[in-house]
Amino acid sequence: MADDLENEIRKNAEGPAKAANDTGSVEQHPLPDQIEADRYLASKKAAKDKKRGLKLNKLVPPGAN
Repeated sequence: MADDLENEIRKNAEGPAKAANDTGSVEQHPLPDQIEADRYLASKKAAKDKKRGLKLNKLVPPGAN
């Protein structure tokens, strides 16, 4: 279900925002909207990743028990 939503968002962002029939004119989505859709999809992909870019390690100096 989530993949379907992501595909729909991607398809809508790539497609035209407006289209006219007789004149054949097409208007794209505004660039800020396209950038926001790309950020949204990238953040969803990053959230699914097991390696989230931050790794915490506990450092134990030698001789400390």
